[in-house]
Amino acid sequence: MKQRILKIHPADNVMVALADLRANEEITYLDKSYKISELIPAKHKFAINVIPTGGKIIMYGVLVGRALSDIPLGGLLTTGNVKHDANGFLAEIHQYNWHKPDASRFAGKTFNGYHRADGSVGTANYWVIVPMVFCENRNVAVLQEALIKPLGYGRKQTYELTAQNLIEKIKSGSSIEEVLYTELEGSSASTGNAKVFPNVDGIKFLSHTLGCGGIRQDSEALCGLLAGYITHPNVAGATVLSLGCQNAQVSILQGEIHKRSPDFNKPLYILDQQKTGTEAELLDQAIRQTLAGLMLANQNSRKAAPLSKLTIGLECGGSDGFSGISANPAIGYTSDLLVSLGGTVILSEFPELCGVEQNLIDRCVDKERATRFSDLMRTYNQRAEDVGSGFYMNPSPGNIKDGLITDAIKSAGAAKKGGTSPVVDVLDYPEKVTKPGLNLLCTPGNDVESTTAEVGSGANIVLFTTGLGTPTGNPIAPVVKIASNTILYNRMSDIIDINTGTVIEGDETIEQAGERILDYVLQVASGEIEVSAVRHGQDDFIPWKRGVSL
Repeated sequence: MKQRILKIHPADNVMVALADLRANEEITYLDKSYKISELIPAKHKFAINVIPTGGKIIMYGVLVGRALSDIPLGGLLTTGNVKHDANGFLAEIHQYNWHKPDASRFAGKTFNGYHRADGSVGTANYWVIVPMVFCENRNVAVLQEALIKPLGYGRKQTYELTAQNLIEKIKSGSSIEEVLYTELEGSSASTGNAKVFPNVDGIKFLSHTLGCGGIRQDSEALCGLLAGYITHPNVAGATVLSLGCQNAQVSILQGEIHKRSPDFNKPLYILDQQKTGTEAELLDQAIRQTLAGLMLANQNSRKAAPLSKLTIGLECGGSDGFSGISANPAIGYTSDLLVSLGGTVILSEFPELCGVEQNLIDRCVDKERATRFSDLMRTYNQRAEDVGSGFYMNPSPGNIKDGLITDAIKSAGAAKKGGTSPVVDVLDYPEKVTKPGLNLLCTPGNDVESTTAEVGSGANIVLFTTGLGTPTGNPIAPVVKIASNTILYNRMSDIIDINTGTVIEGDETIEQAGERILDYVLQVASGEIEVSAVRHGQDDFIPWKRGVSL
């Protein structure tokens, strides 16, 4: 490691410890020495001058908190001596001159994807089975059991054999100690059959807990989200199960599909249980129609497509004190490269944009987008405050433990995922992205809700940064997991795809990491690399029930 501390912005009055710093240690940064007054754990921040009670905490060049008590030179910032604070914002835009990155190395490059009739291109080819209401979840589960293994879509690695071997030991009289500690052979053997439909990546089951019993707006939003998945470029067609009497009516779903794809022509099979009759009749029809649909889906194959057909969702979860200085800026540069090549990116998690609103407003292409973003942020925060919360309560215990002690500190680093390109559109959940460039999508900061929403809006790949580690995936879009630090990358190598700890260690620049990530994305988009979340069958799908979720 070439440096042990980092000052992110010239205006900052705090610095980040890149490694553990000892009390009374004197450390030099850019020819200036700083004396550390107490132990500063790696990823945490310390004051580079005395900050009096009530004084501003500046990081990333913006206000991220205020001192609750005097913080000495070299003193550790904690939840005990710092409280959340952030700059206000106005929906007034200024002329923004974007300096595009040099993307010449990627000019003319393509990826191999699945071309759809509407001009979109998928990075995968899935069939989806969709319940309109939670009452149909059991029937969805029955279909999953009936179809997955016979069609060769079972997980490549299984723990079923482990359990079977241990159960046999229990039957033969093994002790508890033997069950706990005996080493088994072959417990991760492959159990998957050859795919019946080689051009179809799988069948995905979008079970959920909504569709009825809530407010009508929840059902309408659910129908919009499900329509986003059915019309998604990674989806070849869908089987829809409806009970019949639920709030989320099929007619609403059909309207949302038409809104997103007026000339929709994918195979779509809709079954209403109350009209069909017996469960056996419903499931028999569902199996027959799904298999017929898979035969059609299998006729499509990968063909070359320009990078402008990529839509990347930008996500973070289990963030740490390094996320905002390695992984997030790295995918921010990837984002800028893709935008300059005519592609599309989606930045969401509105509670994690608190404190950087003005920067994003200044980047909006017009006043209409700026006003909409401002209104969505204020309304969302007010709803949270009305129930005794607020954006300031967004950081999780894990975030705080690893140095993200206020929402504004977390947000300033999280916003780096969006790079520096202009904001071409501002969308409210679950609207579809239609404009190439950087889009802002209103979602919670909750990892799975936000990832679910980004894919529903059109992301055909998601870049997901993490400092603490998370297995999050998505049913239909590859979620590329990117570590902010090398320790995490090595410790959880089974669920992490890319390491940007190289930036912290001084072995790679942000720009180099961003280009490396885009190279990786093109291989994932072409089906040449199977990311960890796909390999593990991590099919997380949680619709946002529009209320207070941070």
